[in-house]
Amino acid sequence: MKSITCGVVLSGLLITIMGPLQAADAPSKEPATENGLTVGIAEADITPPIGFPMAGYYHERLAEGTIDPLKAKAIVFRDGETAAALVVCDLIGIATDLSKEVRRRASQETGIPEKHIVLAATHSHTAPDYMKELYLYLGKEEQDELRAKYIEQMINVPVALIAKAYSEAKPSELLTGAATQETPVAFNRRFVMKDGSVKTWQRYSNPDVVRAAGPIDPEIGLLSIRDPQNGTTRGVLSNFALHLDTVGGMKWSADYPFFIEQTLREELGAGVVSIFATGCCGDINHSNPSATERNKVDFIGHSLAKSITSELSELKPLEKSNLRVQSEVVSLPLEDATREEVDWSVKILDQAKSGEKVNFYDHVTAHKKLILDQFRHRQPFVKATDHITWGVSHSLAGIGETLPVDVTVMTIGNEVAIVCLPGEVFVELGLAIKHASPFRTTILVELSNTVETIYIPHQAAYAGGSYEVTNSTVLPGSGEMLVGAAVKLLREAATANQSK
Repeated sequence: MKSITCGVVLSGLLITIMGPLQAADAPSKEPATENGLTVGIAEADITPPIGFPMAGYYHERLAEGTIDPLKAKAIVFRDGETAAALVVCDLIGIATDLSKEVRRRASQETGIPEKHIVLAATHSHTAPDYMKELYLYLGKEEQDELRAKYIEQMINVPVALIAKAYSEAKPSELLTGAATQETPVAFNRRFVMKDGSVKTWQRYSNPDVVRAAGPIDPEIGLLSIRDPQNGTTRGVLSNFALHLDTVGGMKWSADYPFFIEQTLREELGAGVVSIFATGCCGDINHSNPSATERNKVDFIGHSLAKSITSELSELKPLEKSNLRVQSEVVSLPLEDATREEVDWSVKILDQAKSGEKVNFYDHVTAHKKLILDQFRHRQPFVKATDHITWGVSHSLAGIGETLPVDVTVMTIGNEVAIVCLPGEVFVELGLAIKHASPFRTTILVELSNTVETIYIPHQAAYAGGSYEVTNSTVLPGSGEMLVGAAVKLLREAATANQSK
């Protein structure tokens, strides 16, 4: 008997939510079916224990409780000998170390090629700051036992979910389309100023603001998975470009996707799995520059859910369901980190840790330069883990002048494309991919497999500067490289479909 354990961590307690898999239920590496697509869906709780570090900001925060659970949700597509898996996690980002380990183990379990497996993050800022703990765990270094157990589950749970979804994949009716978010909940957060500069987080009440520096993407991409036997909805994959930083505080929360999930379950049944994948929203947030108050998390979630549920009856069934998966490694040019810059960065971070007030942009730059120090140099100038908690990496250590990232495209028939990109991608880049895509529904999933790029602006944004440019490890043109790779893969998939 083979056993896979998938755990929930709540208040430091590990609770098994999957029992042993009997031999007959163990993931098969044989094709699921010779005729047609099958789909498997699975989810599990990944809420950390109380006291685990929280992500999202430039100072340590230790969780004091839970508002709503963090989850990992997997969807696996199988079509003959071709298979692909997408796991979306309520995390701030996916460290390359994490994606590599999960993909390696899941591939061993199921036979799905590693390059066909994508681990993505929703970017919740009320999720764990786990990267240093993962680094210590993978390096077999000494660390707090409770934190080590959570990291173990962070790896094991997505692997188990992929195995479960793979083994339980069954014939499904797929319907697709898109809703338009009419109620304003997303706003471009970069603004052109009268002096020609660009500033992030402004309001129109500021007389120096000329206009928003870019657009939003109001489209909510949708893929519904139904049971053809009884017509019930098993899962809904939804996609929208809006930064997740709407809760705040010191308690775990999945942010607005939690309210999308709750509404879908009220409408479609308690068993439906709501898989929300964050679109290209590197320059998009929820703060209305025309208003004095920000939209609250429940308002945003319920508003998006209303748009989704109102469109579900209008979704169109796929005429063809052949699965195609393509992936390309793109080498993005990295910024440098000189000895002088690293020494300056250490001083800034030490000042911040001691409680001294430091310039915010200096703090951001200092953190980034220490990330770059370990990437660019085989012998880093300083030991990163002595100074920073996120951005530390075994797999990217000494990588050199470029950062290798994956662009993965999963297409179903002639109508649906799921494009998976690394980092926090500017909305203009996502819109460029959508406008060039030959597929009716193109779902863009950012923060896939690699977060260490941090922001990925479009080339013109580098001239304007401000926060997102300051907090990017890659050089101008990197975003356009991703667009080029994605569009090439989309065109290849469309061409291959036309030849059949």
